[in-house]
Amino acid sequence: MNDHSSFYFQSYEQWHHAITVRCKINLTAEYARTRINALSDPTELHTQEFAAKYGDAYLKQVVAWFTRAEQSA
Repeated sequence: MNDHSSFYFQSYEQWHHAITVRCKINLTAEYARTRINALSDPTELHTQEFAAKYGDAYLKQVVAWFTRAEQSA
């Protein structure tokens, strides 16, 4: 198994900065909820690709970060 951890965001702050500043996405509660729903759907192709590329643990971490963003929006 390859260690891609250097490509992963290590904290909510890093992830939030990438979404809002680098990607210029308005991280609203509605947007976060949409992403949570998509990333929680194992039949969604992009979710399957994300899990295959980054692993289930990181997928769960990203869902948790979107949940945190939704709650603080």
